[in-house]
Amino acid sequence: MFNHPFTKRLFSSFLDLVPILAVVLFFQIVIIQQPIPNVAQLMGGTLLIILGLSVFIQGLEQSLFPIGETMAYAFARKGSLFWLLTFAFCLGFGTTVAEPALIAVTDEAARIASKGNIIEQSDAARENYALGLRITVALSVGFAILVGVLRILRGWPLFYLIIGGYCCVLVMTPFAPAEIIGIAYDSGGVTTSTITVPLVTALGVGLATAIKGRNPMIDGFGLIAFASLTPMIFVMAYGMLV
Repeated sequence: MFNHPFTKRLFSSFLDLVPILAVVLFFQIVIIQQPIPNVAQLMGGTLLIILGLSVFIQGLEQSLFPIGETMAYAFARKGSLFWLLTFAFCLGFGTTVAEPALIAVTDEAARIASKGNIIEQSDAARENYALGLRITVALSVGFAILVGVLRILRGWPLFYLIIGGYCCVLVMTPFAPAEIIGIAYDSGGVTTSTITVPLVTALGVGLATAIKGRNPMIDGFGLIAFASLTPMIFVMAYGMLV
């Protein structure tokens, strides 16, 4: 039983949570010096987190990573640049639109914008604002994955794209509305979360492995970094235009 892979995964997830639990318990008992409220609920929630993390990681290893790598191999063998780039854009767009962290941030941004009289105080205005942000960020990630795939195919150095992108961010920031800058910067972080990262990473590594002359360690990684950069540019442009 203890040698079963899933049991080992459960124990590994528990070890990952130990630092967080230690910090909470230390400040609650030593600094605040108050008893821990709802101990049974806390223990039950911790067990659910451990189980959820274990199942999630197991799912990544059994489904998302193999699917991404298999599709990358298939497109590389097919030799169609158009369909490969189309798939890359659709993958970036689709995974980002479904990203829970992005949905939460755009909904919160819409709520605050409505409260601050930046948009109308109505459900329709908030929904349109949040949807506009989500679509903008999703388009930016789709564009980033498309350019990232081209980088792998052409062998472009990654730092050219990263430095060029941050130069655009620095140039655009003084001209963007102050209300959109923080949202734009945060959008870059929330796009690289539970759904986007596994599939995009698998695509990059699989593609770099399948193409002759490419090193998976050098060329396969870097898509996530670029995908976290482009939303800053697109969202600030969205703020300036809309």
